[in-house]
Amino acid sequence: MKNMFNVLAEISWLSVLLAFVPYFLLGALWFTLLFSKPYKVSLGRENDLPQKLAPIFIIGPALCCLVITIASAILIYALKIDSYENAVIFAILVGLGYLVANTVNIAINPNIPKPLLYGLISGAYHFVGILIVSLILVRMK
Repeated sequence: MKNMFNVLAEISWLSVLLAFVPYFLLGALWFTLLFSKPYKVSLGRENDLPQKLAPIFIIGPALCCLVITIASAILIYALKIDSYENAVIFAILVGLGYLVANTVNIAINPNIPKPLLYGLISGAYHFVGILIVSLILVRMK
């Protein structure tokens, strides 16, 4: 059996970069423009005044999106996913099976007042993001 990491040399690293960028930018739009108010409500911060974000709130999500994109590329190449149909199936499996489920699991704690709303907003972002990533990675394969 071939080691899964043997595919590292096969990966189009340009496609990883081009898949990462819209995933990360989608997050900026998702949480600041598209779902800003419901997201604040999910965190119990709907009455908070806007604050300047510390660098960790930009760099952290960027690094996480990059790691998710790289892991997805490794899996897409190792699993030999080469059609849009299979990219969508991959995105559904990884999106729902890992990203959404983990996001909801993290949300279910006493520090998040509306965990299901938080899970819906954040999980949907990751689901759409992984779909974009998967389609770009397969397209540029």
